[in-house]
Amino acid sequence: MASKTNPVTFFKQVRSEGLKITWPSRRETAISTAMVLVMVVFAALFFFAADQLMGWLLRLILNVSV
Repeated sequence: MASKTNPVTFFKQVRSEGLKITWPSRRETAISTAMVLVMVVFAALFFFAADQLMGWLLRLILNVSV
């Protein structure tokens, strides 16, 4: 079991680790955000098409008209 750390020491360690963080630039953040949005749109279109196709196939198999 790990020994308990003094709260003051803990927060000093947290601050020390926090100073090591390298944040992305505004440009990197914008590019990453755009890439995520594009991938979300592609995934949404794919799942919409797959859902429509499966619904059509089920209606065809079951011969149900909607």
